[in-house]
Amino acid sequence: MTSKNKLFSIENKSIFVAGHNGMVGSATLSELSKKSNNLLYIDRKKLDLKNEDKVLQWFRNNKPQIVILAAAKVGGIFANSSFPVDFIENNLRIQNNVIRASYITGVEKLVFLGSSCIYPKYCEQPIKEDYLLSGLLEPTNEAYAIAKIAGIKLCESYSKQYSCNFISLLPTNLYGPNDNFDPKFSHVPAALLRRFHEAKINKEKSVLVWGTGTPRREFLHVSDLAKAIIHMLEYYSSSKPINIGTGKDISIKEFAEIIAEVVGYDGKIDYDNSKPDGTPLKKLDISKALSYGWQSEISLKSGIRSTYEWALKNIF
Repeated sequence: MTSKNKLFSIENKSIFVAGHNGMVGSATLSELSKKSNNLLYIDRKKLDLKNEDKVLQWFRNNKPQIVILAAAKVGGIFANSSFPVDFIENNLRIQNNVIRASYITGVEKLVFLGSSCIYPKYCEQPIKEDYLLSGLLEPTNEAYAIAKIAGIKLCESYSKQYSCNFISLLPTNLYGPNDNFDPKFSHVPAALLRRFHEAKINKEKSVLVWGTGTPRREFLHVSDLAKAIIHMLEYYSSSKPINIGTGKDISIKEFAEIIAEVVGYDGKIDYDNSKPDGTPLKKLDISKALSYGWQSEISLKSGIRSTYEWALKNIF
């Protein structure tokens, strides 16, 4: 069943954005501020979301009516491969504590942010929501994916057992302002923007990109995701997860060429075949999201351009 009629109103509701300093959280907070002046957020130093007792006490004291769970430990292939304990343990603690506290304190609606990496490595394309748990995961981000799958299933379970209005969104690969541009721990868009920018500044003759360049990826600007979160808050109330993406994919080689063009780098692009490619194909089937009246608005090239402009002012 689909619906383009508003099922839930966020007007005059207190909304807690967990992870408001991150890329997704900050974009969501920015979009929400256009609709609400009753927003709740707190810095990590004041509230460690991994601490169950303190999280529950904060919920009891502040009584949020809506929760957007954007807090998570995230990173690219190198980070995921190097620190699997951190990725599975920290994410399980954060999401378990926030979801449980939401139930105990009677939160009206919760949005859990999953990830497209939860799908099997070799998955039929485009990837439908039903393909979850139908095959083996990509080893390089297995720990993170398992934690996210657990979060999705926990939301489903609370919905089933206690009739909680807890929904899960599964965004594709993200980029945009407030991304992590660390050369070791960043995702592909931020990592390549930094690499090509530094190559341009240092007048390097070539840039080395991990892998073969043949894997295909789908990239979504974080502002589009923020709008999707608000839209699904109002229009979607199923316990079943829903894909959020553009429905368009591009090879890493083509993506690197767009980065080079935006940055203004005119040197050679080489590929390090000794480095892992990760999942070969990953394009989401977004027909479900489209049926609920949402679609992305920001084109890849314009989104990369605006992200580079932001990084020039704030990072490089």
